[in-house]
Amino acid sequence: MAKMTDTAAEAAIGAATRDLHLPTVRSECVRLAEVAQRSQSTYLGYLAEMLSAEVDDRAERRRQRRVHEARFPRIKRLSDFDLAAAPSVNAATISMLASGSYLSAGDPIVFLGDSGTGKSHLLIGLGMAACEQGKAVRYVTCAALVNELAEAADERRLSRLVARYGRLDLLCLDELGYVQLDAKGAELLFQILTEREEKASIATASNLPFSEWGQVIGDPRLVAAIVDRLTFNAHIVETGTESFRLRSTKAKRASAKRS
Repeated sequence: MAKMTDTAAEAAIGAATRDLHLPTVRSECVRLAEVAQRSQSTYLGYLAEMLSAEVDDRAERRRQRRVHEARFPRIKRLSDFDLAAAPSVNAATISMLASGSYLSAGDPIVFLGDSGTGKSHLLIGLGMAACEQGKAVRYVTCAALVNELAEAADERRLSRLVARYGRLDLLCLDELGYVQLDAKGAELLFQILTEREEKASIATASNLPFSEWGQVIGDPRLVAAIVDRLTFNAHIVETGTESFRLRSTKAKRASAKRS
């Protein structure tokens, strides 16, 4: 093998990594070569470091892509949830959910509690954890989902949209109970639940206890069917009635007055 100058080697690496789609090797090869030289690493050691950097970077890009595709309104993590401020939330349950073990069984998750008690934080955190475990996740509010389904039905592409939602590993459905659903909207929502039933997990957050879901879903038959699908083998987490946001606001005001 003919001796190659560093300039020629960099050019050859650049061309090869473009063909092989190895952007991290292309950008890091010189820096890692300098590190390997200082540490007197072997050729195999240098190659292993380069390939490990490529693998790690690809994994991070996949994670970022999954988080982007999930369409979270903001980033929240389960580890940031203040369990001390939510005594009704069981720490062991949150730890179990964070592991993602429920996903393989397709178990539903339901977060119930008043506004400001951390339901959305837990829902998004659960979705983030699933993304980091390599799962396909989508976050959507109940109203937005029903509107999306109604538009698809009008455009005769409902079956494709329902199938797309059915392929997700986790559907995070927020704000069930905030907006009243008409008969058509409830039926469309039911199609999504049926598509995923006992196959893939749905995590839902609602400000209403199950006994009051009839206030937002007018058809008693559909209410019973929706509750049945969302609670069969479900992990139900009650976040309580005291608003974190209200408590925080009061504390800030009291601190301001004292100062």
